[in-house]
Amino acid sequence: MTLMLRRLSGQLRCLSRASVLRADPWPLPHTPAHLASTTSPQPDLPPPTPLARPNEPLATLRARLVYQSRKRGTLESDLILSTFARDHLPLMSEAELREYDKLLDEADWDIYYWATEERAPPERWATSSILEKLKIHARNEGKVVRIMPPLP
Repeated sequence: MTLMLRRLSGQLRCLSRASVLRADPWPLPHTPAHLASTTSPQPDLPPPTPLARPNEPLATLRARLVYQSRKRGTLESDLILSTFARDHLPLMSEAELREYDKLLDEADWDIYYWATEERAPPERWATSSILEKLKIHARNEGKVVRIMPPLP
């Protein structure tokens, strides 16, 4: 009834069919098992409250957004957002920069799943032009090899 033998620390160990077919308790991100076991915030929850930064100069805002795009906490989000910031922030108007700032207040995995179109964004982001640009950037239709841009 054993399926395979595995060598562990110099000993042979028999694995039963049940232990081989057991579900992974920690599925890898982006796999169907992971997507099925996680959820985005409920639409009835209020959006995150951004930190008020009155009278922040535009140059400071851009520099902060570059840094916040790169230092997210997950490599996937870092890569997509930092290359997006490098390519698009210099061309954005002040209103677009403020909208992008609000988007960065959302959770990393939510932004990633919305950008890669794995999940539908909540109503507050459904018509966002910034999120649309981010989706186009994430598709990478030109098949550009992306690496982390250096910080200025």
